[in-house]
Amino acid sequence: MRDGYAVQTNVVRQDGQRGVLLTVQKAGNSSTLAIVSNILAALPRIKATLPSQLNIRPLFDQSLFVRASLQGVLREGAIAAALTSLMILMFLGSWRSTLIITISIPLSILTSLLILSALGETENIERQFSQGKDLHHGILDGAEQIAVPALVSTLSISIVFVPMFFLTGVARYLFVPLAEAVVFALLASYFFSRSLIPTLVMYLLRSEVEKRKNPESEKRPGFFARIHHRFEHGFETLREKYSNLLSLCLEHRRAFAVCSLIFCVASLALIPLPSVDAGQIRLHMRAKTGTRIETTAALSDQVESAIRQQIPSTELVGILDNIGLPTSGINLSYSNSGTIGSADAEILVSLQSKHHPTTQYVERLREQLPKAFPGISFFFESGRHRQPDS
Repeated sequence: MRDGYAVQTNVVRQDGQRGVLLTVQKAGNSSTLAIVSNILAALPRIKATLPSQLNIRPLFDQSLFVRASLQGVLREGAIAAALTSLMILMFLGSWRSTLIITISIPLSILTSLLILSALGETENIERQFSQGKDLHHGILDGAEQIAVPALVSTLSISIVFVPMFFLTGVARYLFVPLAEAVVFALLASYFFSRSLIPTLVMYLLRSEVEKRKNPESEKRPGFFARIHHRFEHGFETLREKYSNLLSLCLEHRRAFAVCSLIFCVASLALIPLPSVDAGQIRLHMRAKTGTRIETTAALSDQVESAIRQQIPSTELVGILDNIGLPTSGINLSYSNSGTIGSADAEILVSLQSKHHPTTQYVERLREQLPKAFPGISFFFESGRHRQPDS
């Protein structure tokens, strides 16, 4: 026992300046976006009660990943809805039918999201009209003919996700909400196809059905009708060419089989999945076991200089060094940095909103750092995923 300060086990620096790092972690089902928003709103009030010399900076906002993911989902959803609407418009040549489908798609998705929130997680009618049926009979017959097939297909797709509900542990929390989202969207889509779509057809397609009964009432085809006729002509030409190509493939089965195999092998290049680029790099450095914390801090200075050589200053917001072990055992138990001693350091790099792809810088550092610092291990982390280097 001695009368003195405790042994230093942790050093935190922001761009080379000593500081104190306060990490905030969300609990359970809390919203990352809400927590970050509330913290940023509270910082001005907190800063007003502290000395003016104290500088407070929010670092490494993890809500960027969530926002980027949401933006990606919205973007892909908008593209899917636009392509679906375009396909319907080209095949049917009716902007009213296109409008009906365009309305039903977001409503199905919205219904799925509403149900998840509560839990804590081609038209057949058009074909009937083309056969000369009146509005009411066309709607009723079209809805009746696809009722059972649509229900069976919906249930067949939904039942695929049933085994996910028997998962346990982390996998259950990851995959069950995804399965629920798909199932609820399918069920909502079926519900709207039985209720909303026939109602919209009744009110939006009434004039088109009347024009089909009295073709002479329309002297000149509308804009969408002309586009539809051109598309139909082009589509028939394409279908004829496809039929000829299919016949040619059947005549040369071996050559077709070889080409198909080559195509399948080449498609393996598409295996890498798209990632969210939030402009943040999480690098873990581990020196030799037993290295003192001041020595690890000096090595971190050198690694930080090497990072600044690879990343232009115009794209760099800052670099945060978290060296060694936290003083509190509670903080250590909640940490996911992989730090095991004073020889470890976590280096967090934050990039500007406009920057080159983060993966490009990661690959550069992955190649250069082990060469510049032999004997030191580096690995990059992204959430729970860890990619070790030498």
